[in-house]
Amino acid sequence: MLDIRFILKNVDLVRQNTLSRNANADVDKTVALYEQLKLLNQRLDSSRHRAKQVSTQFREADEATRANLKIESAELKRLQVDLKVEIAEVESSYMLEVLKIPNLVADDVPDGKDEHGNLPIKHVGEPTRFDFAPLDHVELGKRLGILDFEAGAKVTGSKFYFLKNEAVLLEFGLIRLALDLARKHGFTLMTTPEIARNGIITASGFSPRGPESQIYSLADTDLSLIGTSEITIGGYMAQMVIPEKQLPIKIAGVSHCFRTEAGSGGRVGKGLYRVHQFSKVELYQFVHPDESAAAHEAMLAIEEEFYQELGLPYRVLLMCKGDLGTPAYRKYDIEAWMPFIGDGGGYGEVTSASNCTDFQARRLNTRFKDGVTGKNRFVHTLNGTAVAVTRTMLAILENNQQADATVRIPKVLQAYTGLQTIEPKDVDF
Repeated sequence: MLDIRFILKNVDLVRQNTLSRNANADVDKTVALYEQLKLLNQRLDSSRHRAKQVSTQFREADEATRANLKIESAELKRLQVDLKVEIAEVESSYMLEVLKIPNLVADDVPDGKDEHGNLPIKHVGEPTRFDFAPLDHVELGKRLGILDFEAGAKVTGSKFYFLKNEAVLLEFGLIRLALDLARKHGFTLMTTPEIARNGIITASGFSPRGPESQIYSLADTDLSLIGTSEITIGGYMAQMVIPEKQLPIKIAGVSHCFRTEAGSGGRVGKGLYRVHQFSKVELYQFVHPDESAAAHEAMLAIEEEFYQELGLPYRVLLMCKGDLGTPAYRKYDIEAWMPFIGDGGGYGEVTSASNCTDFQARRLNTRFKDGVTGKNRFVHTLNGTAVAVTRTMLAILENNQQADATVRIPKVLQAYTGLQTIEPKDVDF
């Protein structure tokens, strides 16, 4: 979240930033609620101060004066009870509003209201072309006996699936490749809980409740399923002061991720592209504020290294203001070439890399002790995708298919999977 002191000093800037990011936030309402809350707290403090005066006067007063002081003391107690109730209500409303206000953006973030405003800045590899009629990954999955969406829908519902046979080996091969790459670059490996407290989810910049939420909440609890281990890794260091010499702290988290994907459909929503559950390796860093810009570029380089090793064509986008998530100050996406994502193929998102500056850290109260000033300062946090298995598997299947529906396994994955190809099966249950 933004510091309210910063908001008050820069209302016009914050208001314009909120509008340019298409955020569902009301800066003026937030400021008004804060001022109301400040006045109520001042009244409470004043009543407490007067109550102490009354208590002191009572000890030395005569009987007639004591009677009046008793009446005033009772009135002050009632006032304080009423003020506390009102403060709690206004504070709740204020927190709901201030948490909607998005982070500021870097100077080079392009204008734009939605994904059409994102700026392609790099292309690697050429889109795959075929001299035969290719199949999409759903049909390939059936012929290879590795994907079963019908059983997933029967057991759980639409956008769920079973991975079978070689697809299971491919999933764990992708995870292991990502972990080895993360470890090579100095990341500590973790498996994380897949449920988090709603306070941690909110602090990370996600909404566990409401119409815009993409998160599954657990009934009658203050818990929800995570949409990314960014949430749990961020929460791991919540309420901590990190010695400066320990920065940067780099963590790679493995988890399943759960998303409602409300409203998604059409061709982009077909098969593995938009699903309710998938495995992911997330990269997360806690860094010194002076180092976050360089760390952001390094994180993107790791993601590119992963997709270059897989040999998949891709492009890098610098995300526009209207397509940034609430916490992000600056964000890259990598989109892999997917032959069936649109008419004649197109690029589909497989990773992101975001610099969130101190936006999440302020909510999580994650700080470091500055070695020069001796004061506690908020760290900067960054997050990025090492691999989201389902979309990467989609890209591998569709780009590496052969005329006989055989799929070649990328060379880098062959040692991890024990496979060179996946071949169609005559019989499958």
